[in-house]
Amino acid sequence: MLDLKLIRENPEVVRKAILDRDLKVNLDDLLELDRKRRSLLTELEEKRSKHKRGNKEIGELMRSGGDANALRAEMGELSENVKGLEEEVGRIESEMQEVLERIPNIPDSSVPVGRDESANSEVRRWGEPRQFDFPPLPHWELGEQLDILDFQRGVKIAESRFTLIKGAGALLERALINFMLDLHTREHGYKEVFPPILANEESMFATGQLPKLEEDMYRCRDDALYLIPTAEVPVTNIHRNETLSQEELPLYYCAYTPCFRREAGSYGKDMRGLIRQHQFNKVEMVKFSPPDSSFEELEKLTSDAEDVLKLLELPYRVVVLSTGDLSFSAAKCYDLEVWLPSSDNYREISSCSNFTDFQARRGNIRFKPSGGGKSRFVHTLNGSGVAVGRTVAAILENFQEPDGSVVIPERLRPYMNGLEKITN
Repeated sequence: MLDLKLIRENPEVVRKAILDRDLKVNLDDLLELDRKRRSLLTELEEKRSKHKRGNKEIGELMRSGGDANALRAEMGELSENVKGLEEEVGRIESEMQEVLERIPNIPDSSVPVGRDESANSEVRRWGEPRQFDFPPLPHWELGEQLDILDFQRGVKIAESRFTLIKGAGALLERALINFMLDLHTREHGYKEVFPPILANEESMFATGQLPKLEEDMYRCRDDALYLIPTAEVPVTNIHRNETLSQEELPLYYCAYTPCFRREAGSYGKDMRGLIRQHQFNKVEMVKFSPPDSSFEELEKLTSDAEDVLKLLELPYRVVVLSTGDLSFSAAKCYDLEVWLPSSDNYREISSCSNFTDFQARRGNIRFKPSGGGKSRFVHTLNGSGVAVGRTVAAILENFQEPDGSVVIPERLRPYMNGLEKITN
């Protein structure tokens, strides 16, 4: 959430941010409500003071034997007036909150301006896509032929976009999770946590999933709890309503969790395979940073995610998202896109974002400066390190052999009990 003072003092900056994101929020309504609220607060304070003075006068009159009935009646009427003003202020603040919740974060000045992903800008590439001397198969056909992916039984057990992973495929999924966690904890300095995979409304609001993305989440029928769409939600909320010390920052966490998304509005897209599932595994990296170094931390975060793909020898590229393609809460985001032969293109496998103080304001996550003074909001960052199912798809497609077998990347073999190749 944006600081109301920032909106009040820099309305054109916020209007431009909303326009650049191709969103519609009536900022004039918010500013008018703010002006009315401040006017009412001034009136309210004056009447509260008058009421306090009147009650004091009533006491003095009664002690001196005077008649306080007229003043008591006046103060009773004033008390009702104060109550009415308080209710009006509360109503206006509720309306203001509804508007504030719809205002996105302000994109960083380095973010390219554009209405959608067509304005994204490529930053760099690593590795060369493999040139096959045989017709490569998509991962869903390979997985079924190798008897490691069972899409039909996944649908039978749940519904479409759920997959049963079997045998060497299940081992590959588990191996990737352990490999990623080991890499981030042992080599990149993250602290591993295993959070709840259900989160309450306060947690979902803090990271920006609520209210904007509610239709894309699974909610429990009998409890006000949601299945998490990403570990970003519970891990960022570790420090909700807390004040950290500056000496503790930056904090690095990583977590493996299953993730759940309804993929509302994406019907017809990536219906086959592992790219767009309702349930998927992911290793997430989350950072809490001082404001003055958060964009440096974003570069490090992105590099940490890239190391996963480098060590697995998967060609990829990094793109910076345009204003129109940014998530609601992000100020800047890099997408890592892995090469998938079945698409003959690069496909997203990780997003690494700096949310500046947007999430911290929603979740009230602060730090106390080491030099003293008023507490400040931290900057939060997160990135996939990386999406496991999409990595499985990338390995199957990029390391397939003419006979339908799949070679295991060398760095992953110790996690696969020494298995070098998946075969029928």
